[in-house]
Amino acid sequence: MASSAEGDEGTVVALAGVLQSGFQELSLNKLATSLGASEQALRLIISIFLGYPFALFYRHYLFYKESYLIHLYHTFTGLSIAYFNFGNQLYHSLLCIVLQFLILRLMGRTITAVLTTFCFQMAYLLAGYYYTATGNYDIKWTMPHCVLTLKLIGLAVDYFDGGKDQNSLSSEQQKYAIRGVPSLLEVAGFSYFYGAFLVGPQFSMNHYMKLVQGELTDIPGKIPNSTIPALKRLSLGLFYLVGYTLLSPHITEDYLLTEDYDNHPFWFRCMYMLIWGKFVLYKYVTCWLVTEGVCILTGLGFNGFEEKGKAKWDACANMKVWLFETNPRFTGTIASFNINTNAWVARYFFKRLKFLGNKELSQGLSLLFLALWHGLHSGYLVCFQMEFLIVIVERQAARLIQQSPTLNNLAAITALQPFYYLVQQTIHWLFMGYSMTAFCLFTWDKWLKVYKSVYFLGHVFFLSLLFILPYVHKAMVPRKEKLKKME
Repeated sequence: MASSAEGDEGTVVALAGVLQSGFQELSLNKLATSLGASEQALRLIISIFLGYPFALFYRHYLFYKESYLIHLYHTFTGLSIAYFNFGNQLYHSLLCIVLQFLILRLMGRTITAVLTTFCFQMAYLLAGYYYTATGNYDIKWTMPHCVLTLKLIGLAVDYFDGGKDQNSLSSEQQKYAIRGVPSLLEVAGFSYFYGAFLVGPQFSMNHYMKLVQGELTDIPGKIPNSTIPALKRLSLGLFYLVGYTLLSPHITEDYLLTEDYDNHPFWFRCMYMLIWGKFVLYKYVTCWLVTEGVCILTGLGFNGFEEKGKAKWDACANMKVWLFETNPRFTGTIASFNINTNAWVARYFFKRLKFLGNKELSQGLSLLFLALWHGLHSGYLVCFQMEFLIVIVERQAARLIQQSPTLNNLAAITALQPFYYLVQQTIHWLFMGYSMTAFCLFTWDKWLKVYKSVYFLGHVFFLSLLFILPYVHKAMVPRKEKLKKME
């Protein structure tokens, strides 16, 4: 009997060992390793896709329910996602949200509240970057916190505008100005909304409150007819996800730092940088398309109707995919990539610097803000400095071609259009890759090594054009064209 009992006990222990081993094999870490990704990256992807079942539950059970239930649902689901990804570090977002609510209540609709919000939220974010920084791209609590930082700053500005005379505000400011006094639960629901907490997009408190009040639907009184538009964005996001997953092991920024890359001919180094520069953006494209689908499914993506009465679902669009893939100009990429963040910077930063009286200075300060918002690494500053330089030169070149009869006639030759397009796209993506090199490699020792290997081509090319183009413009634009421009 004893031996039989011992045998049973041994069987149970052995079975427990097998089950434990099986659970370990099924762990996220093992799964991530098998997919060639980090566990944090896998958690991020799972969390983004979890937005779809959350959105379906919201549509069918909460869409026209009491506001407090909706805010509670958004807060609970957002906190759950935060805990799943970052554990107890979710307290960072919770602390900043509570303190932001107190700033609004105690300081009211004052410029002091706006400045306090800006300084506190940015200081907290930058301190987070400083204490968690490594030489690599890590998915940590600062990633969603940078999204939250913009949300809370925008909230403070809109609350401040809500206390002004409506006639003193622009039409855009009137649209976003908050007339009521948000409760803590409203601020929490707005901040933790599961469709945008991790990677965006940005949206205003007023737009969020329209969702809660059941106004964001193309069929008044019913849940939005947004399933098909949401599935279209999801399908497009999945397409980019599969492509990125298959190709990411073969096209990496780490290769830029290898001796093998250095030993290849100059043309190969440039072509690899071009291809990598295009490809590296696809991970952002994937996330934004998938989260846009979540926002559309909930109704948050509803943006009114077209002239023909067709519903528009682009209120939370962070990507214009066709423009991104086909436009041969840097300004086209800027207009098609991370749209809502760019709109946020324009609305709350660039346009608020109008008092400086200098558009280029305002643009430069806006890009400096964006660089700091992304992090403290020198690579971010170099990337946005290159963007500033490239956009200025591109505008100069476009103005020259438009005003010079000779160049304008050459540009209008139909047979040469495909050649022009190919040259533009080559220049566009080569120097996009050049700029993204600093952005993705972060530290000066890394991006400097790569820039040396291509002889600082981007800086040489665009700085040369910056000084040369004004003289070319003077030589090729007739005097009457200049006088017409002055008039």
